[in-house]
Amino acid sequence: MDGIVLVDKPAGLSSHKVTNDVRRELGAAKAGHAGTLDPFATGLLIVLLGRARRVQRFFMGMSKEYVASARLGATSTTGDPEGEITLTGRLPPESFEPSLGQITQRPPIYSALKIDGKRAYARARAGEEFEVPEREVELFEFTQLSRDGDQAEYRIRCSSGTYVRSLISDLGDAYTENLRRTRIGPFSVDDADATRVVGLESALGFFDSIELGAEDAKKAAHGVAIEPQGQVIEAPLRAPEDAPPTELLLVAEDGPVALAERRDDGMIKPVVGFRA
Repeated sequence: MDGIVLVDKPAGLSSHKVTNDVRRELGAAKAGHAGTLDPFATGLLIVLLGRARRVQRFFMGMSKEYVASARLGATSTTGDPEGEITLTGRLPPESFEPSLGQITQRPPIYSALKIDGKRAYARARAGEEFEVPEREVELFEFTQLSRDGDQAEYRIRCSSGTYVRSLISDLGDAYTENLRRTRIGPFSVDDADATRVVGLESALGFFDSIELGAEDAKKAAHGVAIEPQGQVIEAPLRAPEDAPPTELLLVAEDGPVALAERRDDGMIKPVVGFRA
């Protein structure tokens, strides 16, 4: 069973539990996921089954879209409703002009990032003093959808690795009360169905591809570099914020064979195989 499952994760469950529940329900031997959602958050979780786990990094690197509900005039030690809440009454300005493009962000200390080999949230809960390093992320959209008193809602489109909790906290005295991931790359939560496996070839539709004959498919399946004979087919799936992968998806009559790198000598070299 190779492919992906688009799941609409409910609140209160970890991404790990949802992944295991899907694996057991579908009878898959192995499963992973393409990007954690905090337990309080809902929305799109991509579960990877079988050989789809070999391309996890490509799904992890995709852009994301969220709808975040914020409580204003209050702060949270974790940036979400699970932390210690302090009411301040200081509301952020009614209007704001977010800095789009490349921004520097400091992830929250209550995050799954590893600092010196230990999860940041574990160190924070143990009362340790430490600093999470800043990182460069990209913000494509930060739109206020509504605001009423101490409640506001925002739509955020951003690069992988962006912490929405930090974006909301940076507004002023505010924290993320509800968070829903609506899109990962070209995949939408509107298409979520925890009972349906999207086959590997369709799941990898964001790669340009090339069809192989039987002999080249056999070579590529064993990791042998080949000279492409057919036309490159443009990827049918593509999120406008995501740069197209440089790798090619090699496809035979009976399905995907490998992902391959293009070499300077005109050959293509398989780097991720799907047959073994």
